[in-house]
Amino acid sequence: MDKRKSKRIKSIDLFAGCGGLMDGFEQSGYYDTIAAVEWEKGPCVNLANRLKTKWGYQDAADRVLQFDIQRTEELFYGWNDDDKFGSSEGLDKLIQSAGGIDIIIGGPPCQAYSIAGRVRDEHGMKKDYRNYLFESYIKVVNKYSPKLFVFENVPGILSAQPGDRPIIEVIRESFLEAGYYVLPDLSNAIIDFTDYGVPQNRKRVIIIGLSIEYFGRENCEELLSLFYDKYLTKYKTKKKMTVMEAIGDLPKLYPLGHDEKYNGKRVSHSIPEPFVANHIARWQSERDIGIFRLLTEDIESGRNEYTSTEALKKLYTEKTGHTSNVHKYHVIRWDEPSNLIPAHLYKDGLRHIHPDSKQLRTLTVREAARLQTFDDDYIFEGSNVETYKMIGNAVPPKFSKCLAEAVFDMLSDFDKGKK
Repeated sequence: MDKRKSKRIKSIDLFAGCGGLMDGFEQSGYYDTIAAVEWEKGPCVNLANRLKTKWGYQDAADRVLQFDIQRTEELFYGWNDDDKFGSSEGLDKLIQSAGGIDIIIGGPPCQAYSIAGRVRDEHGMKKDYRNYLFESYIKVVNKYSPKLFVFENVPGILSAQPGDRPIIEVIRESFLEAGYYVLPDLSNAIIDFTDYGVPQNRKRVIIIGLSIEYFGRENCEELLSLFYDKYLTKYKTKKKMTVMEAIGDLPKLYPLGHDEKYNGKRVSHSIPEPFVANHIARWQSERDIGIFRLLTEDIESGRNEYTSTEALKKLYTEKTGHTSNVHKYHVIRWDEPSNLIPAHLYKDGLRHIHPDSKQLRTLTVREAARLQTFDDDYIFEGSNVETYKMIGNAVPPKFSKCLAEAVFDMLSDFDKGKK
């Protein structure tokens, strides 16, 4: 049977970004996206375009709600002529038209919980409002009573303590008050995405919460343990995907030796032939091109003089006259997964240097998207700042599809057992 013809699981996506989580759920063929909530315009444009052109939702512009989720009542019931967000009839109308929903997916911005963010921030991110965006997520769960929710975030959420208690305890208790059970021990919820075919070292916490009313309190703990130990692990891949497998077939982009203009922007590298959307090298200075040559040839030759942190920090000082507590340069390796693709990749990309000593550049938007496992038919619209940022913030769709199928399997088995 065609899975798409038997779709029945109705989903909404909160903090949707450009839709990496949603895209994997759509790819599985088991889910209908009833609505997606995101407050930034760039991701919303891409999300609506993807829902319409790839997944066939002709009313995608109505399903994607660009709005601040903290304004929860307006999100539910609609808003009019807002200076930033325009007008909408709200989430209630969409969900009523769909006859209710089955699951909620998504995850609040992770920066407030990340260990790196806490190290950089003078207050350890304790004063960051994003610590409490989960409260808005819970309000939506409480309002629409799905069978379950999927809550994605960084592993640092398990140790973050912006107040007098660990935030994960507050989150778990808040969900319990709303009628949803979350495992007290979430050590198995830390997922290494390289185990699921993502060619990038990326770990995330995937918290599943089950409706106590729907599943029954006596079933929740066993089901959730089975989810992490059986349902999800069934989709692990036999081997890790490498950078070469992910981006090695893309057209090569060589330094021109001079600047040219392409679509009104300065470029330092050739344009891909054949053309691949979003595969335009960002402009690189002569100084950086020289550094990239030194670092990539060092690795290709096997000398490995610049692979230690101290050597890279020293090189940075020699080339720029500045000092840094962390090394600024990293060449990704062909034969292993890449380092993490972050949202701040848009700033300069110096920690994501292409491994080919002939290309001498940082990663393109398309390469970043490939390492995040977005299909090439996802054409990203917007500036480099917007596109790198939204890709770095996304959940890799390849993992999302595994997650979606595992959730479907668990729901199906439970529903069969009820009959």
